[in-house]
Amino acid sequence: MSKTIRELEPTAVWNKFADLNAVPRPSKKEDQVIQFMVNFGASLQLETIKDAVGNVIIRKPASQGLEDKKMVTLQSHLDMVHQKNNDTVFDFETQGIQMYVDGDWVRAEGTTLGADNGMGVAAIMALLESTDIPHPPLEALFTIDEETGMTGAMGLKGGVLQGDILLNLDTEEDDEIDIGCAGGVDVTARRSYDTVAVPANFIGYKVTVKGLSGGHSGMDIHRGLGNANKIMNRLLYTISQQTGTCIATIDGGSLRNAIPRESNAVLAIKITADFLENFESYARSIKEELRFTEPKLQISITATDLPSTVMEADAQGKLLRAMYAAHNGVYAMSASIADLVETSNNIARVIVKDGAIKIGCLTRSSVDSGKMDLANALKSVFELAGFEVEFSGSYPGWNPNPDSAILKVLAAQYETVFGMKPKVVACHAGLECGILGQNYPEMDMISFGPTIKGAHSPDERVSISSVQKFWKFTLEVLKNSPAA
Repeated sequence: MSKTIRELEPTAVWNKFADLNAVPRPSKKEDQVIQFMVNFGASLQLETIKDAVGNVIIRKPASQGLEDKKMVTLQSHLDMVHQKNNDTVFDFETQGIQMYVDGDWVRAEGTTLGADNGMGVAAIMALLESTDIPHPPLEALFTIDEETGMTGAMGLKGGVLQGDILLNLDTEEDDEIDIGCAGGVDVTARRSYDTVAVPANFIGYKVTVKGLSGGHSGMDIHRGLGNANKIMNRLLYTISQQTGTCIATIDGGSLRNAIPRESNAVLAIKITADFLENFESYARSIKEELRFTEPKLQISITATDLPSTVMEADAQGKLLRAMYAAHNGVYAMSASIADLVETSNNIARVIVKDGAIKIGCLTRSSVDSGKMDLANALKSVFELAGFEVEFSGSYPGWNPNPDSAILKVLAAQYETVFGMKPKVVACHAGLECGILGQNYPEMDMISFGPTIKGAHSPDERVSISSVQKFWKFTLEVLKNSPAA
């Protein structure tokens, strides 16, 4: 693995990516990668700081002749989304990512790759280590826990950073320059329920939904991909209308920022002569409905041990109806930026077990009032079904500034280097620029990166040729950055 990856161009970046991916770094489990980065800065004899929450800041003086330039802060996050295929045996807390080359792509073996945001981290490391790349004064900011709460960016205090310009290297299309992003809020609904004995003559069954594409719950939400939690709820609602159905457990989805790929439910069912035939027919209709977006969708029902207890009927009915009514997917499109999703929701996690229900959503919007409008709509649905609802982890969007001075530099350099104009866009993901801008309102911010597909899923991959383009562009931007 490493030898092949390390031979890719630009070797300085790919070697740092291989080094980084050898270090376990799932969100909220970042102690090893924080120490790795502190040791890296110290090994270069550069000023290295670890702040109170675990962010790492490394500063490097300007190369000769560029001392009069403004200091540029290069920013990426250290953590990665930890997702794996159901049949992949892997421990994100102890193992490094296993990578391989597939044509123009680098992929991981059955897990997320960590190119989001490892490619940005690797590029910054390569710049810090370089001895022959022209650059202005540099400040590297490596934040923690971007993927599950942005606590690193939120915890960074004002007055720590010294840069005038911030380049966030965390977007996923190499022909785009981002100048804005969505904010978000976690919406969590909880309620308890009574368990009852399984009625006589019921049989145990397990329903499984799997094979969905998954993906980034912001950047991929417009694609109409299947949500395993919503599909499971459709199945359970339908069969409960047809025959006696009692829910014992549901376990669907995983991370708040990943579109759920799998869900499993254990049921007690009163079997009728045509039940299985009807179930298979309905499953086929869902697969037919999603045949273009989810060609690998699998829906199965298999006999299993009869559960000892199940949900009482009233709570079950309210759960199924609330899940049906709760919005998932695109809620509103932007009126100011063409083809930009403005507001959306991802029903990311559903757990029903041992008398407790927990439903976790991530609601996003580039308009704060729109974010809270959808969050309150979800809250209302779940409260009507007897849930208690909590909002947490709210973070702001990043308001676009089309008059940004550094945007003009990047756009001009892109056109000079590649002979075409870049797409200047805002994205429906949660970049850290909006949060950082609260404590650093005078800092001119921009975001760009290489092409990454399938982020937040085991299909994550990064384009080798795009990394070459991204690296070339980054070097030109630094060489031509504004004077102080």
